[in-house]
Amino acid sequence: MQKNILIFTGILFALEFYVYQAFKTLTNNQWLRVGYWVITIAVYLFFIYEVLNFKRTDRDHHRVQLVASVFLMFFLPKLFVVFFLFLEDLARGFFFFAQKFISGDTFLPERRKFISILGLGSAAVLSLLFLDGIIFGKYRHTVRKVKIKIQGLPQSFKGYRIVQISDVHAGSFFHPEKLQHAIDLINEQKADLVLFTGDMVNNYSSEFEPFVPLFSSIQAKDGKFSILGNHDYGDYGDWTSASEKAQNVPKLIALQKQAGFELLRNEHRIIEKNGEKLFILGVENWGEKPFPQYGDLNKASKNIPAEAAKILMSHDPTHFDAVVKNHPSNVQLTLSGHTHGMQFGIDLKNVRWSPVQYRYKKWADLYESNGKFLYVNRGFGVIGYPGRVGIEPEITLIELI
Repeated sequence: MQKNILIFTGILFALEFYVYQAFKTLTNNQWLRVGYWVITIAVYLFFIYEVLNFKRTDRDHHRVQLVASVFLMFFLPKLFVVFFLFLEDLARGFFFFAQKFISGDTFLPERRKFISILGLGSAAVLSLLFLDGIIFGKYRHTVRKVKIKIQGLPQSFKGYRIVQISDVHAGSFFHPEKLQHAIDLINEQKADLVLFTGDMVNNYSSEFEPFVPLFSSIQAKDGKFSILGNHDYGDYGDWTSASEKAQNVPKLIALQKQAGFELLRNEHRIIEKNGEKLFILGVENWGEKPFPQYGDLNKASKNIPAEAAKILMSHDPTHFDAVVKNHPSNVQLTLSGHTHGMQFGIDLKNVRWSPVQYRYKKWADLYESNGKFLYVNRGFGVIGYPGRVGIEPEITLIELI
């Protein structure tokens, strides 16, 4: 592994020398050039040290966030510089060979300052966006309102208001009080029902303990239900024993109960109004491999009439296409999360893009297939990179019509 890291580092240094050409084009000051390399080498040494000393047993998420932030703010933006310089070098090379072929000259044009400024300026803007995402972006919770027509919905549930939240990842936040405004936003929606669609923690149930009072204040007329996401099982953590890990989920269930959430594990509950019923189903995590497939829709939908109105909570949206939409239980609406919109992208009314779409076809917002609906929440929290750029943390308000 260390050999691979050294090879990767060597490639990065080669790219750094290329990026340095842009910096060198803009200044002849030797002190600035030396300063550039001192800072660059210091960052690399820090990054290498952190990677080589990373331990899964370290339950403090600060370290992971720091390394992810350095990578995204320092390394990734430099690809913009490489892109602009590479295009310029293609043009310079074409001019060189054209001149040599036509007149025999071997003149290679110098780099233009404008291209270097464009490349370095683009990199600086992206770095600032990542910084903004860390300081402010992860707290810019937005309420997205959507109306969904469910086939067979009883009249008593017309206009029923459901708030969906997903992917809190409590271990990624170190100051629960900074999320108070998001909790206030949830309560302002005056929901009939609150549904949480998994990943309350990063790995360990203890991460949620400081958040219990905050989430206890979430109000809903007909209750609050939740399910487990892939992170909630503790499969990505490191445990002193099998018995310690075995207690993780029961402890998380107990903590969520303290916060007023009833966790559904391949089961359902009935909301009843005026003798009419709405069925709320919750399955355990079901995702495409390597994600666990504990979800059992057969069990969760047992004894529910096919024509009854049903809402399913299933953390991973791939469950919808693979199982749910063709399942005989006839689930009309599935609520998922999991993707986070990768916490990076463009999310406008008519333009939506994120790198995560190359992994998940259904990664954000409302989808319809075979007459069934899937809504994918963009997530409440963060993981890895402790910020959001372009994809704001989401509170979904669903009105049934």
